[in-house]
Amino acid sequence: MQEFDVAIIGGGPIGIACGLEAKKQGLSYIIIEKGPIVNSLFNYPVNMQFFSSSEKLEIDEIPFISKEAKPKRSEALEYYRRIVTSNQLNIQLFETVLKVEKQADFFFVESNKNQYRAKNVVVATGFYDLPNKMNVPGEDLPKVSHYYNDPHFYAGQKVAVIGASNSAIDAALECWRKGAQVTLIIRGPEVGQRVKYWVRPDIINRIEEGSIKAYYHATVKEITPNDIIINTPDGDVSLDNDFVLALTGYMPNFEFLEKLGITLSDDEKRLPTYDPETMETNIPGLFLAGVICGGMETHKWFIENSRIHAPIIMQAILQKRQ
Repeated sequence: MQEFDVAIIGGGPIGIACGLEAKKQGLSYIIIEKGPIVNSLFNYPVNMQFFSSSEKLEIDEIPFISKEAKPKRSEALEYYRRIVTSNQLNIQLFETVLKVEKQADFFFVESNKNQYRAKNVVVATGFYDLPNKMNVPGEDLPKVSHYYNDPHFYAGQKVAVIGASNSAIDAALECWRKGAQVTLIIRGPEVGQRVKYWVRPDIINRIEEGSIKAYYHATVKEITPNDIIINTPDGDVSLDNDFVLALTGYMPNFEFLEKLGITLSDDEKRLPTYDPETMETNIPGLFLAGVICGGMETHKWFIENSRIHAPIIMQAILQKRQ
């Protein structure tokens, strides 16, 4: 069984940053990622553009050069991939962690491919794996997706987009521009205030001119093979429909955190317990990094403000060795 000073679960930007910092500090480490390098970014829409500028997405002060101030998904994939390959980081890809158990002074990490022993574990698994379900009849139909990739697929189709945040608004605009008939279904009174500032006026103008139909204070009641039924302030409305993009947000894998023994707050936020000075959880030697620290408040942590977690954690590990 291979043994490491630290096992890092998750090979996204923050997991990679943790690996870089561990290597810099002379700690033996392994990064375990269930998909390709930066799996979550790989599954972003093909035309996605970051809210952050490129320098705020940099890790370990490695320059990120992009064509525009705010880079595209393809540029981010290239940037993080080159960091992994150029630095020869010890990363295992397409390997899913199944169980982490602490016995005495070591953690035993079991994946679908290997077993490892580590003195410390960092969980940097993000939140993009589990969609917030609507729990309505028809949600499991093939025409319903909680992820959006390429607008070309929806050309000439009647598409219902559910949500009011960046992912939903980007999808609505892109699909409309590729020839889809788009309807937005928004639970609140308006397009989300956190929508990218250069995108929000665009969607509001498209709604006001009638190019995209929007229902506010609306929720989905049922989805059938040929239509979608929504509840509105004026009663139920049935819309002809070919595809549903239920872009209602995502959540961390709380079940995994609880199995690790991490305590979560007993409210809707489900905040995991950790010391912000060290990022160590209530389990000694078990650390959190990145967006997962925010529980259901997935808008609180992102790449640019959680890059600092990597040096904080590795310094805490080094302090323990003294």
